Amino acid sequence: MLYKIRHETRYTYSEDVSLSHSLVTCQPRSTDFQQCHWGETWIEPAPNHWDKRRDAQGNWIGYFSLEERHRLLTIVCRSQVEVQPRPIPLSSPVAWQEVVLSQPGLYQYCYPSPLTPFEDCWEYARSSFPKGASAWSGALDLMSRIHHDFRYLPGSTLVSTPVVQVMAQRKGVCQDFAHIMLAGLRAHGLAARYVSGYLLTTPPPGQARLVGADASHAWVSVWLPGPQGGGWVELDPTNNCLCDQRHVVLAWGRDYQEVAPVRGVVLGGGAQQVKVAVDVTPVEEPAG
Repeated sequence: MLYKIRHETRYTYSEDVSLSHSLVTCQPRSTDFQQCHWGETWIEPAPNHWDKRRDAQGNWIGYFSLEERHRLLTIVCRSQVEVQPRPIPLSSPVAWQEVVLSQPGLYQYCYPSPLTPFEDCWEYARSSFPKGASAWSGALDLMSRIHHDFRYLPGSTLVSTPVVQVMAQRKGVCQDFAHIMLAGLRAHGLAARYVSGYLLTTPPPGQARLVGADASHAWVSVWLPGPQGGGWVELDPTNNCLCDQRHVVLAWGRDYQEVAPVRGVVLGGGAQQVKVAVDVTPVEEPAG
């Protein structure tokens, strides 16, 4: 599948902003099953400085500084991405206890982060990981339980809402569900990373529209054992499914803070309003 993606973020301020420094996660990354053909970023007012580079995890990160006074900031990121079917993962009966701390090079994804504290999610996840259960069955069960136990309700949380509050109110958005699942997996010794991305806005014929379309989406990638050594498997707790060609990977990290679409600091501005619009449009490829 070939997609055109347009992601617009618009900030409106009640007072003048005199100085702004921002990081933008602006271009989908390429993976074994996904190729980003091109990406571009348009910013208004035009920044005094703009640069784009890869971070330590291979994500594309843009940096800009803006010294012109403004009350409206618009950031538009456009790209074209080709997504192939993900390899069908082959499960393994290896018990989750045997996978713990046996994953060299993945330790950064095994520890708590500011948005994935263990103490709030370990008890909830424990029933998915009884003694002797496979890492695979535990991960799938935890995904399914989050999908059924929590209500997807836009506006019920903010990016700053702690996991403990989401656990108490039993409602949130895809970002919250990903954080709960990450914390539960990591608390049981499994390496797991936060994946930010997009969902296809128009479903394929005969398939139901997925929750989270027309917006940024988030899911989980967990390292699971397999017959030939294992690898990363992407699970979407919001929709209770393995990720497929409808899921476009933007970036991955330990939690949302590391891959937020826009983050930074401003001088001035007063109160602010943020509006985000995302379009993922299939592109018809020319007949061979």
